[in-house]
Amino acid sequence: MLDVAQELHRWVEQGRDFAVATVVAVGGSAPRQPGAALAVDTDGTAVGSVSGGCVEGAVYELCRQALQDGKAVLERFGYSDDDAFAVGLTCGGVIDILVMPVRAADPYHPVLAAALRAAARGEAAAVARIVSGPAELTGRALVVRPDGSYDGGFDAHPELDRTVAAEAAALLDAGRTATLEIGDQGSRCGDPLTVLVESSVPAPRMIVFGAIDFASALVRVGRFLNYHVTVCDARPVFATKARFPEADEIVVEWPHKYLERTSVDARTVLCVLTHDAKFDVPLLRLALRLPVAYVGAMGSRRTHLDRDARLREAGVSELDLARLRSPIGLDLGARTPEETALSIAAEIVASRRGGSGVPLTGAHTPIHHDTAGRPAGRIDSVA
Repeated sequence: MLDVAQELHRWVEQGRDFAVATVVAVGGSAPRQPGAALAVDTDGTAVGSVSGGCVEGAVYELCRQALQDGKAVLERFGYSDDDAFAVGLTCGGVIDILVMPVRAADPYHPVLAAALRAAARGEAAAVARIVSGPAELTGRALVVRPDGSYDGGFDAHPELDRTVAAEAAALLDAGRTATLEIGDQGSRCGDPLTVLVESSVPAPRMIVFGAIDFASALVRVGRFLNYHVTVCDARPVFATKARFPEADEIVVEWPHKYLERTSVDARTVLCVLTHDAKFDVPLLRLALRLPVAYVGAMGSRRTHLDRDARLREAGVSELDLARLRSPIGLDLGARTPEETALSIAAEIVASRRGGSGVPLTGAHTPIHHDTAGRPAGRIDSVA
């Protein structure tokens, strides 16, 4: 639901009722991950997607039905071997979808509205909704903030509220969306529950060091991948808004000095395109010690060997040096700045998702490697 927060927040502000279908769980080669959503308002306007087209029509009708009867429903869609024309996923996967109305009169409306507002503003927040369990609890929700505080709840079950809020806060901290399986003892309501936790966090950072023509192409690709992109260069004549109009931020400063003072986290990617030792060595010496997702540096094979030697002389350990992606990017035979940017972005995605970078044709490895959407561990009791 939070992946279409901008539009849904606008609908809430306009007082429009709608129904939202959210992917709760996936199996096999499903096209979308948990949290993907399709929403339909009372006029029949639709936003978002839950399957990339396979079952959109059927889910659309479920949303229209939920708006009419006010009931939430959990539906499973999968490929039908008996009837090739039946509603299902032709890719062979299975998805569970929660369809629920969001109307001004609903008791959980203020909670969902708060979550949508936070996500639309780019603020960190998580919304936890009961997917399966007692009928009177299905759809109930609470919204959790980064400090662990929360609003809403599950109908006079404070211990369940605290349990889910703690789990949701941990998922929010990791920027993950997942389901929680809570046993009948842990739920404190006598029945097992399934809770979907959707996390919305600010866009991850991509910091591009070196205001060169390759950087301009990488900025565009980084924005396309939903990174918040910063360009940093010590030369003011090159680091300008005119040269990088699509960058979120342009910094004129020595790269290592900027990296010392700026905020990074486990999702941050650092792309060093300067291939100049006076910039590269102090920058990479620091970058390789930071808990970031990716550090890559541009340069020829000869530049790479020379840079490695300089970094060793500067005290960089072999363990830290092994983190460096250099020469940067995957072997695509890239020549132009745009092709090189694609090569770099492909390596970043492969690193993030656990991909091998080899062609899928003829390979027998899974197409989807990411584990972020898989269910979290089962909670059987509360301490």
